Amino acid sequence: MDRLLEGYRRFRTDIWPEERRRYEELSIAGQEPHTLVIACSDSRVDPATVFDAGPGELFVVRNVAGLVPPYEPDKNYHGTSAALEYGVRVLKIRRVVVLGHAQCGGVRAMVEGSPAEARDFVEPWIAMARSALMQERPAGDLEALLTEYEVKIVRLSLDNLMTFPWIAEAVAAGTLALHGYRFGIHTGVLSRLEGDRLVPVT
Repeated sequence: MDRLLEGYRRFRTDIWPEERRRYEELSIAGQEPHTLVIACSDSRVDPATVFDAGPGELFVVRNVAGLVPPYEPDKNYHGTSAALEYGVRVLKIRRVVVLGHAQCGGVRAMVEGSPAEARDFVEPWIAMARSALMQERPAGDLEALLTEYEVKIVRLSLDNLMTFPWIAEAVAAGTLALHGYRFGIHTGVLSRLEGDRLVPVT
């Protein structure tokens, strides 16, 4: 906690004075983020850092592997779907970005199996994507395979977004856009998903 509290003190000393007016406006007017980002919980990939976004700009949902489940309204708990519903239907965000990344532990678990200590919740969560991604396992070394699946999981999440009727309707009406990206941790390069290939952002 000492390290975290030191960070807070730097925030109050260095950042708060410059951002105070923005925070005060956000506290009065409420939030109106323009983009909802679905990202992995990985500590190395912070959407606000990657996109250099300030307070109030991004509505962020993070989970293992940055997965979007299909639309399944029932009595179970659906944290990601709840955030999508609030962001799209209440906050009226204008775009949804699925942000995948290199060296994703969730993707590796889909290929190699979850750690023994992560079978209660992680295993059923990633199994949702494993069945869709691994119908045919391409030839190639493990690292190339993992990179391919890191792209495929972004595409899968984009496809699953369209199973939500109010997302599909907003996309058809032109009031909502869906985007897929992958961030390279080692390179710092952000790439845009176009079809099934990645194009570096310049």
